[in-house]
Amino acid sequence: MKLKKVAAIDVGSNAVRLLISNVVINKGKKPTFTKNAMIRVPIRLGQDSFTVGEISKRNRHRMIDAMKAFRLLLKIHNVDTYMACGTSALREANNSQKLVKKIKKETGIKIDIIDGRREAEIIASSELYDLMKPDKAYLYVDVGGGSTELTVFSKGSILTSKSFKIGTVRLLNKMVSEAVWSQLRLWISKHTHALENLAVVGSGGNINKLFKLSGKKYGTPLTYIYMNDQYELLNKMSYDTMISDLHLNPDRADVIVPATRIYLMAMKYSGAAHIHVPKIGLADGMVKLLYKEKSTKKS
Repeated sequence: MKLKKVAAIDVGSNAVRLLISNVVINKGKKPTFTKNAMIRVPIRLGQDSFTVGEISKRNRHRMIDAMKAFRLLLKIHNVDTYMACGTSALREANNSQKLVKKIKKETGIKIDIIDGRREAEIIASSELYDLMKPDKAYLYVDVGGGSTELTVFSKGSILTSKSFKIGTVRLLNKMVSEAVWSQLRLWISKHTHALENLAVVGSGGNINKLFKLSGKKYGTPLTYIYMNDQYELLNKMSYDTMISDLHLNPDRADVIVPATRIYLMAMKYSGAAHIHVPKIGLADGMVKLLYKEKSTKKS
């Protein structure tokens, strides 16, 4: 048996995450990935990027401090290799390249800014395929702070995918027009109407929190009725109540309602009665893709 450690840094619009995974390698078997550590830092880059078009001085300093801390954690954990990716907030900030260069110079961490299609491809490198039944169709929905990535799967293959500028931080700042909502609804209807027995697969911190609040056993899907009831309930609760009674983090309490709205929209216009909530995301896909690429190079 061999044991390696690989890491992923996901620079999102709502938070920055470091995932460190153990990779257990046994000859003749598929490698297994287990989470060693997950650190989440609530640097809301999207608040800067989407409202004023650039990352503020304060958040630039916070990013550099976070990357310095991550670099030390990579060293302490004896991580063999890592990947760092920036998504919607860095894609749209006009000073992102300058910030990325400064981070590289001061911390040694190289951040690649990826587009929505690449983001969806990386997520698909996670356990997504393992969870899908070959005779069923799925609409995969990943809701972030700046964008929502949609991918339609049928018989284990990707039919189509698209990234929409509808995210929780944008919605908080009332930056999503009705025209964009309409485009989302039409795209979902167009690409799912001919698929029978379709289910939605959701990823992102908000759907994971909704699943945890449900108290359901892992692997059990959530129904449309449950999601709608939760949306109505949360929409009536104050920000303070969600923090005190539901024990939500402050940077989760203000985005969980707009996120739930997006998942409900996906379910409604695809005709899906259930949403599956596997514990996957961009960081998980990055870890597996990175290991696969390194293994391929060695062979």
